[in-house]
Amino acid sequence: MPQIESPKTYPTSYRVKSFGCQMNVYDGERMAELLGSQGLTAAPDGVDADLVVLNTCHIREKAAEKVYSDIGRLKREDGTSPLIAVAGCVAQAEGEEIMARAPSVKMVVGPQAYHRLPEMVREAAAGRRSTDTDMPAETKFGHLPARRRSGPSAFLTVQEGCDKFCTYCVVPYTRGAEVSRPHADLIVEARRLVDGGAREITLLGQNVNAWTGEDAKGRLVGLDGLIRDLAAIADLARIRYTTSHPNDMTAGLIEAHASEAKLMPFLHLPVQSGSDRVLKAMNRSHTAESYLRILEQVRAARPDLALSGDFIVGFPGETEAEFEETLRLVEAVGYAQCFSFKYSPRPGTPAATMDGQVAPEVMDERLQRLQGALNVTQLAFNRASLGRSCDVLVERRGKLPGQWLGKSPWLQSVHFTGEAAIGDLVRVDLVDAGPNSLSGRLALQVAA
Repeated sequence: MPQIESPKTYPTSYRVKSFGCQMNVYDGERMAELLGSQGLTAAPDGVDADLVVLNTCHIREKAAEKVYSDIGRLKREDGTSPLIAVAGCVAQAEGEEIMARAPSVKMVVGPQAYHRLPEMVREAAAGRRSTDTDMPAETKFGHLPARRRSGPSAFLTVQEGCDKFCTYCVVPYTRGAEVSRPHADLIVEARRLVDGGAREITLLGQNVNAWTGEDAKGRLVGLDGLIRDLAAIADLARIRYTTSHPNDMTAGLIEAHASEAKLMPFLHLPVQSGSDRVLKAMNRSHTAESYLRILEQVRAARPDLALSGDFIVGFPGETEAEFEETLRLVEAVGYAQCFSFKYSPRPGTPAATMDGQVAPEVMDERLQRLQGALNVTQLAFNRASLGRSCDVLVERRGKLPGQWLGKSPWLQSVHFTGEAAIGDLVRVDLVDAGPNSLSGRLALQVAA
């Protein structure tokens, strides 16, 4: 990719601020790499950047309004602003509206077009504003620079978009239809991540377990086949994937949890509600019973599996009895961790105009009760881990002298003291548990 000229008005430093899901984190990293490949440098903390990219998430409540607040905060004391680009799902949904409402924004770019950032920055430096929310047939990935450096745990987007059309969700409109990246490209990118220092890779997708592709022998494989081929990378120690859809939990993927040692014993499988009537209104393709049946199958394959999920409370028409069905499902599953949200209307989605919108104070009360129940199951899972010895991937230093922080195979945060380094896999005895983390005692180093 050719270097771009640097006129006086062209930025020399950048900052990418990503909000929302892990796929946005991945996109933010790729935008940073793209800008870096053009000669820009990341602005240090506390230093104004010449270019700021707001990589937005439409799942956030009042997402569009929060973007305008973020834009306003970028104004400097002297009244000037950096070059501002709004990227991500709000950019895709709002498009020209952002340009009309926020004159300081010079670029609006959707999640499928951010490979055009260098060209758009050139135009902005020359005084021209531009918008690109196209979803081209030729994907952005072929235009992005090669991966070079990574932390111990890295994200790898393998699939984008969604064909499920849940009635509350904007993803099909902001990310497009389900698309799987080619198998060969993913193997190459994963090897580069490992060469750059990654010991663990998390495969990402709006419906990651819908991934399909042809392997090196021309065979059509699903996510389980991709996982097995990635596991052949010698220095890759751990593989995870998120976010999954119950409709795409194949027998092959379930079996991979039993047979592939590098696939971590953790599954994030959103259910959203415990009420079949609410699930049908959400256009979810599963029932509470079919969801529990899937979990039974995965737990049979991997008995020590940690389960995670997503819940929405206060979906239009949800009654108190239906909410209590959700609480019963939570108790039946025993989640290790979960994400839970109040329903928030998204313009253009069917649920936004449904009858029976639930009062905010009712949603608040239900969310508190749900999170209370989830906190109980999470603490119980952590306490059940006490007495175990497990491998912890060291990700960063802790807050105390000599302390390190890493992740267990079950995605628990574990802190311990002793001799270690970022990127090490160390054996840790789990000795104390709280609701959000565990304390460990260093046993021995597994691999440097």
